[in-house]
Amino acid sequence: MKEVFSAKSRENLRAAAILFEQEMFNACANRAYYAAVHAATAALADAGISLYRVSHDAIQASFSGQLIRRRKIYPGRFRSYLLDLQSVRDDADYKLVFVSEKEARRQLQKAQEYVEAIHQEIEKQ
Repeated sequence: MKEVFSAKSRENLRAAAILFEQEMFNACANRAYYAAVHAATAALADAGISLYRVSHDAIQASFSGQLIRRRKIYPGRFRSYLLDLQSVRDDADYKLVFVSEKEARRQLQKAQEYVEAIHQEIEKQ
């Protein structure tokens, strides 16, 4: 499971970067979020945490509760990353607004930082 979601996170991060370069900022925000959520899923699997129900809320809660607060594997600043990324993704996908270049850049940078930190940690073993 870890390997599959790790690969998906890398693929989505590459897609987000390509979409940003092509000035497709809404799609970039979408893929940046999924890069992060797939990385979080890989991190949970790596830590031996299986989710009873795989959902966005469960992934966010388990990552924050187990891997940040309880086990202190990841820095506290990551607590809000998935929620922040999802909020912009929701705007891009469901609201009558467009994600700006500036916001898409922030999304991409957050996703890059988050995904890289997770990949560094899970590749230690």
